[in-house]
Amino acid sequence: MPDYTDLRITVIGAGMGGLAAALAFAKKGFKQIAVYETASNLGFVGAGIQLAPNMVRVLDRWGCWTGQAIEAEATNIRASSIRVGATNAELAHVEMPDIAAKYGYPHCTGHRASLAGGLYDACRREPAIAFHFSTSLASVTSFGPERTTFVAQPRNAEPYEVETDVLLGADGIKSTVRTELLRALNVSAEVEDTGQAAYRIMLPRSMMESDPELLELLDADTALRWIGEKRHIVAYPISGKTIYNLSTCQPDVNFAAAPSATYTTRASKVAMLKVYADFCPLVQKMLNMVPEGEVCEWRLRSHKPLPAWSLGTVALVGDACHPTLPHLSQGAAMAIEDGAVLAEVVSRAAGVGDNKKEAVAKALRVYELLRKTRTSTLVEMADYSARLLHLGEGKAKEERDRQFAAGKKKGTPIPDKWASPEVQDMIYKYDCVKEAQEKFDELFAGLADQPNGLANGHSNGVAA
Repeated sequence: MPDYTDLRITVIGAGMGGLAAALAFAKKGFKQIAVYETASNLGFVGAGIQLAPNMVRVLDRWGCWTGQAIEAEATNIRASSIRVGATNAELAHVEMPDIAAKYGYPHCTGHRASLAGGLYDACRREPAIAFHFSTSLASVTSFGPERTTFVAQPRNAEPYEVETDVLLGADGIKSTVRTELLRALNVSAEVEDTGQAAYRIMLPRSMMESDPELLELLDADTALRWIGEKRHIVAYPISGKTIYNLSTCQPDVNFAAAPSATYTTRASKVAMLKVYADFCPLVQKMLNMVPEGEVCEWRLRSHKPLPAWSLGTVALVGDACHPTLPHLSQGAAMAIEDGAVLAEVVSRAAGVGDNKKEAVAKALRVYELLRKTRTSTLVEMADYSARLLHLGEGKAKEERDRQFAAGKKKGTPIPDKWASPEVQDMIYKYDCVKEAQEKFDELFAGLADQPNGLANGHSNGVAA
């Protein structure tokens, strides 16, 4: 039986998906894992993030949850409240007291820096993982399976070629690996505007504690969503309830007016207040607390579903292959699940056949088969949820609000899919590793009749 633990695993990008993939392979016993990251260091920033049970289940397998800082700083969300932005009137209230009992783990909120930092610290404890900072991927020169090579570009040095056995593109929405892979297949999927943008705001306890109304929000175990026409705001406590996190979604006006290569811009507080001028006084109070000069706006971008996620022994991870709008709070979870499934299928290919690299290429196709339908479903559901939440006046909005009212009865579906019990059940009970374990043999065998073991019939061994 071939020993797969000596395979060289290369990860491009040290975001959530890249760190998760590296850690997953290390936990499976792989001995040579290299992570290339364009940034000079991982100075983690960002805002709040939701830690759903399906994500936490994976983290706990890696020793990154129980008793760790991520868990200690997280807020266990026990209810969600959907409110009219203009009046603060509650449309629906969903109690979530039994999430941990039903799914084995709670639904929590936390800080992105805590999650990413926890994954990075876990990676640093693994001697098999080596980080190469200030180094990007310039091009993929061969996709394998017999020989997989790429050109690495250090920031202040000459480029050099690297040979590896598995190359994983976890380099985000602007993925160079994706561009190279699709070019080799002679297809394209350009990054697209969604027409939406977001402000991300964090208010420290020191700003809120003197106001009883605001302190009540910060100390509650509740996620709130204020909705209005074409806009909404999500808010919840993070970092041991020392920070109140607000994430907005509104029409993309600033970026559309001034196109830029970046997806982030320093924004105007006046413009932000104008966007939400008709929202209730409670929201206005919080938005007015944001210091002038600290307003940042993010452009929400996506791309059409890809015809393939892998070629030879090169595969895509997370936002590189399935970027999503944030309205279902599953973007990071899906990327982390990708990493876990990749390590599972590559390690399981060890028991199949004698050609190690051909088996790895087939295993990456199994990864795609396992992940593509589910991630596509969640991406589409996030988009659908936004369309419902952002309805303007009319019969469709009236029907939506009727459904919200009916949803006050426990267990009844509601239009906000993140808080809807049947959607929570579908997402939270999912165990990506268990599914990979149960379906691998059948899916792997099903690729036997495909050209070069590739499910979509793409040729293997492509040289760029």
